[in-house]
Amino acid sequence: MSAIEVDELPIPEAVGAAGWDDFVAGIRVQHRADAKWFATTERATSPEDELAHVRDPYRPAALVIAREGDRVVGFGSVIFQAGEDETAWAYATTDPDHEGRGIGRGLMDAVEDAVRRHGRRKVIAYVPENDLGGERRIPPTGGGSIPEHSRTTRFMDARGYRLEQVNRLSRLALPVEGIAERLAAAVERSGPDFRLHRWVGPTPERWLNGMAELFTRMSTDPPDGGVGTPEDVWDAARVVAEGERLQRENPSTFVVTAVEHVPSGVLAGFTDMAVPPELPRGVHQWSTIVLEEHRGHRLGMLLKLANLAHLQEVAPGHPSVLTFNAEENRPMLDVNEALGFVQISYEGLWRLDL
Repeated sequence: MSAIEVDELPIPEAVGAAGWDDFVAGIRVQHRADAKWFATTERATSPEDELAHVRDPYRPAALVIAREGDRVVGFGSVIFQAGEDETAWAYATTDPDHEGRGIGRGLMDAVEDAVRRHGRRKVIAYVPENDLGGERRIPPTGGGSIPEHSRTTRFMDARGYRLEQVNRLSRLALPVEGIAERLAAAVERSGPDFRLHRWVGPTPERWLNGMAELFTRMSTDPPDGGVGTPEDVWDAARVVAEGERLQRENPSTFVVTAVEHVPSGVLAGFTDMAVPPELPRGVHQWSTIVLEEHRGHRLGMLLKLANLAHLQEVAPGHPSVLTFNAEENRPMLDVNEALGFVQISYEGLWRLDL
């Protein structure tokens, strides 16, 4: 066997540009690892999707890649937040056929070096798990657990990371039976003060300021434990720019439902999904939020049902919806479980202060 080499991978300027073949090979490694650790192939995203993600100017990225000769055997990414000088979010993965050879260690060394070069001091690493048995470690949030003695737990402990939170990955099989009747009942329960609005793609001009507030609150309102997620401030101009960029660069379609508080005319919450063009792939549930001042009206269930009905109208035929939730976020897990979501895997969120 030849030596493993780990390098930073410049982000391709566009599909097919310099570095594209290595980027695609890295995404394929990520797919193989995800299939093992998340117990599904439906989560796989296309390289074009992933390129749009790492080219977000508001969340710049750095990539690392591990090679054995001409073969890519490991891949990692670090995401930063523009205008925030402390935090980096990291993910590194090894091809399952090449585990146990020190590739993960080399990738994490490179990831942490990239964090230091960009002047950040805190790393939040996402580490998937699928083992539900044996002795467990519970995070400070009290929600969920990871194996106490797994190889990944020992690896993160040895690097000085501490477990802060556990996220659950859940799957909802499509189509959802009786969706029209369930949605009608949810509209009745929520009452006349709330009105649904739906769209596909960029945000309508009327709702730009409302969506900017909701996107900002997505960074501050969900359960966070000791992760320490910084506030990510949006304005209408950013909502417009991001919508146009995703429409231009990302092959997925974005299906959105928002709910208006009619007496005030402001948006009380929203939910969105990324729908890939390939029917065998699952739909990715992205954000869902109801502002605290409007909770207590079953708006979370209303939004989820409405967007599932919207999805079945505009993009039928996908096998599932996949979503992550913090294990301590019991209100949202209650909604998901009532809809029929079933846990298939989970991930630990680990923090390292450099």
